[in-house]
Amino acid sequence: MRVAHVLIFPLPIQGPVNCMLKLAELLCLHQEIHVTFLNSEHIQQRLVNCTDVEIRFKKYPNFKFMTIPDGVAEDNPRTGDEVRNVVKGVEDVSSPMLREMLTSGLLTPYSLTCLLVDGIFTFALDIAKEVGIPLLYFDTISPCALWTYLCLPKLIEAGEIPFKGNDLDTLVNNVPGMEGVIRRRDLPSFCRETDLNNPTIQRIIKEGKHIVQAQGLIFNTFEGLEGPILSQFRTLCPNIYSIGPLHIHLKKSLSSPKTSTSNSIWKEDMSCIDWLDEQPKKSVLFVSIGSVATMSKAQFLEIWYGLMNSKTRFLWVQRPGSVIGLEENNDIPMELSKYTKERGCIISWAPQEEVLAHPSIGGFLTHCGWNSTLESIVEGVPMICWPYFVDQQVNSRYVGEVWKLGLDMKDVCDRDIVEKMVREIMEVRKIEFLERGREMRNLAIQSVNEGGSSYKDLDRLVEDIRLMRI
Repeated sequence: MRVAHVLIFPLPIQGPVNCMLKLAELLCLHQEIHVTFLNSEHIQQRLVNCTDVEIRFKKYPNFKFMTIPDGVAEDNPRTGDEVRNVVKGVEDVSSPMLREMLTSGLLTPYSLTCLLVDGIFTFALDIAKEVGIPLLYFDTISPCALWTYLCLPKLIEAGEIPFKGNDLDTLVNNVPGMEGVIRRRDLPSFCRETDLNNPTIQRIIKEGKHIVQAQGLIFNTFEGLEGPILSQFRTLCPNIYSIGPLHIHLKKSLSSPKTSTSNSIWKEDMSCIDWLDEQPKKSVLFVSIGSVATMSKAQFLEIWYGLMNSKTRFLWVQRPGSVIGLEENNDIPMELSKYTKERGCIISWAPQEEVLAHPSIGGFLTHCGWNSTLESIVEGVPMICWPYFVDQQVNSRYVGEVWKLGLDMKDVCDRDIVEKMVREIMEVRKIEFLERGREMRNLAIQSVNEGGSSYKDLDRLVEDIRLMRI
């Protein structure tokens, strides 16, 4: 009998690739499942340059990498607003090549039995139907954010989008399960568009129609965190696999709870761990806006002054290219540089899982990307949420208003507010947030332990993939 063979195809940016590689490794632990991981050429080269990913996966004879162009020029930064061009490039260039791969026999020696594709790739549904292969969508954003995507037609029909008037604090009524929680400002960033023919709006509407037609939906979350929203999804797609948090699920399966494996497309600066070792317990605020978000020079300086005025120690990831309009470090006032030498550490990229797990970390100023949010929840680290775009606006509202794990700073970048929120997290409400963080951390760990909800859902996913064998 032939083994099951899964083709995994992520959106070629850092977060989805990291997430799907972890799932790929979990599947590879089952020898009767073979995995082909289809990466963009750009991402694969970055991974090879920055990690041991090729060596690490060589221990799995049932795994192989394949690459495909992403349709974007090599010098494109693939950050900020350029992400939409990556999505379009994959649709225009990569998807015809994927169809050819699936119909030409290129994926021998094993017959392909399942496609496991990022939820944004609506073209996968037609390809799967054409070649007669079951399709599973893995949406690597949070279910709470994706649910607002699916409710976009309902919001438009009810006249809640486009917004009428400028009051962003008006509550939204037509997202079932989120009544009394979500305001206009908490909807995904594309909901602020005034033109409903905007390509992003139309793509999201199309995504919502397509993903529920797959054989199942995979989410990197757990029932204890998003159970009510997962129940909403089951009204449209009964077959939900909630298998997160994937990074601790993988550690548990590998029996290496203290070992982090890197899937980073940026070179991690490990010197920050030595610096953290010298700091008092729970005294350092970790600051990072992830691999895609950008900020203006003015926002950059407001955050820095807020950190200085709070008198808090900080570890700050200043990713190259993340600050628009900054000329090297020549534009940094002397007082900021002086304070940073005394109480701060700045690096270009961090081993984030290891940093958040460090005993010196007491808070996280984050863009609220889903991987970062989950990693913070797992370590019980309180968050100050400064979302950049798409799903991050929803995540930040849930962190502050629903899960009570931090503060939501969206739509604001003022040094006085930064200072106030840093003091709230690191001093005034420190015990309150740390206690709540411990509660959610315990729920996350229980979910991946034997008998936990994510443990059982991963077992079910593996068994269902096995049954797809030809």
